[in-house]
Amino acid sequence: MKHRGFRYRIVCLLISLAHPVLSQKTPGDRMRIAAEMEKSIRTEMLNKWYPQAVDKEFGGFLSTFTYDFTPTGPQDKMIVTQARHTWTTAKAAERYPTVTYYKDNARHGFLFLRDVMWDKQYGGFYNLVDRKGNVKGGDMKQAYGNAFGLYALSAYYHMSHDTAALNLAKKSFAWLEKHSHDPIHKGYFQHLQRNGTPIKRDDSVPSTSDLGYKDQNSSIHLLEALTELYTVWPDPLVRERLDEMLRLIRDVITTPKGNLTLFFQPDWTPVSFRDSSEAVILKHRNLDHVSFGHDVETAYLMLEASHILGLKNDTKTLQTGKRMVDHALANGWDKTVGGFYDQGYYFKDKPGMSIIRESKNWWSQAEGLNTLLLMADQFPNDSMHYFDQYKLLWQYVLTYMIDHEHGDWYEEGLDKDPKRKTALKGHIWKAAYHTYRALTTCVDRSKSKSAGHSSANH
Repeated sequence: MKHRGFRYRIVCLLISLAHPVLSQKTPGDRMRIAAEMEKSIRTEMLNKWYPQAVDKEFGGFLSTFTYDFTPTGPQDKMIVTQARHTWTTAKAAERYPTVTYYKDNARHGFLFLRDVMWDKQYGGFYNLVDRKGNVKGGDMKQAYGNAFGLYALSAYYHMSHDTAALNLAKKSFAWLEKHSHDPIHKGYFQHLQRNGTPIKRDDSVPSTSDLGYKDQNSSIHLLEALTELYTVWPDPLVRERLDEMLRLIRDVITTPKGNLTLFFQPDWTPVSFRDSSEAVILKHRNLDHVSFGHDVETAYLMLEASHILGLKNDTKTLQTGKRMVDHALANGWDKTVGGFYDQGYYFKDKPGMSIIRESKNWWSQAEGLNTLLLMADQFPNDSMHYFDQYKLLWQYVLTYMIDHEHGDWYEEGLDKDPKRKTALKGHIWKAAYHTYRALTTCVDRSKSKSAGHSSANH
């Protein structure tokens, strides 16, 4: 099992805490879906991205591809994309050790992170460079992008045992600690000047801008990065920050209903437009809505962090995660063909949830698969019928999300937006990270479950 690494051990830990009466109704479905997922990973995902996304001329990875995987455009390189490619190839190198170029590709990505994306004068990762490595779009840095840099470095070190990667991961954590971490109100400042000074919001900032706010998205991916880092470097301060972020996301950012608040003032006062007119609310929708995809993703990330921290009988995190998934299924789930909608809103003068963007983006469906199967194993007899929803979602993905001709996933489901069939298959916000992580975790969880309770001993 050594090649499956950290993620596989997490799967086994999560399964070991599942309800003792595990459903035996559909073992064939579990393994059939797992086989379909494994085949798709190998023949409709990884083989399309790697090694062709490797930029052999200027380093790092190409980001932008047409619907049929033809490189296109200027190929700017964002820290998030470069880190996600590095993370994915590092994990693939562990999972498929006979495919040697995954390891080579991961090292190629690490070198670009170290030599180009890292600011050698002030520390921290630049947000965006052009294909040749020249800094673009100003020199503002973000905790979100630095979180993914840390995430990739940790995964690459786990795979390669290259101490240069661990050393840079430690430097990255220290930079975030010195500049981005808020010692007073906790959590991390998202927007930073090049020298690391947090950027404060003032009256000159447009009301639609998130500049100067703290947010759930950087917070959940800092949680994810710290989880990966703690696995390879169990430092007491890393543990403290990981525990801090888990509690902050679970107890402050997640609402009693079960959805994440998107943005906050630095003291964690929520940013809300609910008392405004519908026109004003929709104008500021990017700052204030219910994001069903983030909710189901965060349920998994919290449980992952809890287990890495070794929190015994952490029923609070488990129940919070369940509430998040239940809320998403009740309010943002297409009960006919499956799939999580993009955005919802609780208007004060309308009953219940209103769907304000019914497109179904690719990453929400990927994260939904992962978390639904997790919940199916944790609560096999629950009235939400998580495994049935998991099966429906996988059928939706097979039908409307995966491009079986050209490979990878459409950016949005074709049932809601057929034009996406010829839209870009890759860009600086879309690579293989969400889909690879979700499908491999589902496959491993399915195989562990089929092996019976002995999986808890791995």
